[in-house]
Amino acid sequence: MEKPVIAAKQPAVLSLEPGTYYWCRCGRSKSQPFCDGSHKVTSFTPMEFTTTEKKTVALCQCKQTKNPPFCDGTHKTL
Repeated sequence: MEKPVIAAKQPAVLSLEPGTYYWCRCGRSKSQPFCDGSHKVTSFTPMEFTTTEKKTVALCQCKQTKNPPFCDGTHKTL
């Protein structure tokens, strides 16, 4: 099974406006933590998620979280 690239060993803490977003699962995107289409040479697909209100989130960039797309602290063990 193909493994994702670790894009960073810390979360991306962002303030998001209401809307639909596409979180990069492969780790290859140059627009981390969001998808830029780099997954097309892999078996990965981006993860769609929606927020209905403006909020601050910590999005995983190590791609090892058990709660995608959100950081669960797994990067601390890498």
